[in-house]
Amino acid sequence: MSSTGEGVWAAPGRLNLIGEHTDYNDGFVMPFALPHTTVATVSRRDDGVLRLTSTDMDGGPVELRVDDLAPGGPGGWTDYPAGVVWALRDAGHRVGGADIHYESTVPTGAGLSSSAAIEVVTALALNDLYELGLERWRMARLCQRAENVYVGAPTGIMDQTASACCTEGHALYLDTRDLSQRQVPFDLAAHGLELLVVDTRVKHAHSDGEYGKRRAGCEAGAAALGVTALRDVPYDSLEEALGRLEDPEVRSLVRHIVTENHRVERVIAHLEAGEVRAIGPVLTEGHASLRDDFRVSCRELDLVVDTALSAGALGARMTGGGFGGSAIVLTETSASPLVAKSVEEAFAAASLEQPRVFTAVPSAGARRLS
Repeated sequence: MSSTGEGVWAAPGRLNLIGEHTDYNDGFVMPFALPHTTVATVSRRDDGVLRLTSTDMDGGPVELRVDDLAPGGPGGWTDYPAGVVWALRDAGHRVGGADIHYESTVPTGAGLSSSAAIEVVTALALNDLYELGLERWRMARLCQRAENVYVGAPTGIMDQTASACCTEGHALYLDTRDLSQRQVPFDLAAHGLELLVVDTRVKHAHSDGEYGKRRAGCEAGAAALGVTALRDVPYDSLEEALGRLEDPEVRSLVRHIVTENHRVERVIAHLEAGEVRAIGPVLTEGHASLRDDFRVSCRELDLVVDTALSAGALGARMTGGGFGGSAIVLTETSASPLVAKSVEEAFAAASLEQPRVFTAVPSAGARRLS
């Protein structure tokens, strides 16, 4: 394979502005793409071999036969691209072997969807090279199936759709039931604002069981309430619905999902009215719900939120699946350095590893580079 292969593709990580754990409940989410990407250099092979290499991962090349791919693989990072090839072929698409080399700037384990980035860039490259003609939303669906079935992580559809479909300067309002989407302008700089990402450097894994427990609890709540998914519980009828649930843990999960869907709608209303600062308190409400009702926060994430708010931030919350990863902080641009410094000092005082802090800029979705 030449240094450029037959082509080079990129897919971004994503940051979720609001709408956490709602995606596998047929609810609403609002992610945007980060400038951080996974880049794949790809060439087709005619011998049925999938050869995977990465600049960022330990170990040499991994070679797999596409005819032998099946769920329950060896584990590790190669399960994600291998799962995409399996999902494409399992859906009837004529995909053969390939040489794929990956390089990534998406932080792993930070709740910024490094897994979705490698899945989507793989699907996009193979879609182009093998002329499959798949729409972006359909590629996202197949990538989700790869992660659910091949990798064994029960994630929703948000991450893959965000990586595949987001556009620069916008947040993506996505209805995860029918995959209808709307690009909502999200230009913070024009309002003198910044959105900081604080990577706590605490690693988490969605497939470690806790994510699955939350999902099962949500499904139990929907079944007890007689609805297809918790998205079907109206916000105005929440208290009545909660009164019908006997299990206090299920009740808490239901409360979070229903109120979180409502928060997504409130954020959209504020953004479309040009009231960007007004989303700050809604973000903070979301964190309290994730911390208290969904119980997926942790000491480090709570420290970021509490410290940032004390330093003058307009709003803050954890983002991603939880149990570590990253938090986001909405702040005036002029106050951003002080907020970031305060968080770093709080971590030092708590004898925690220094967090990584950077500014999130809504960026382009997956694309071919050459």
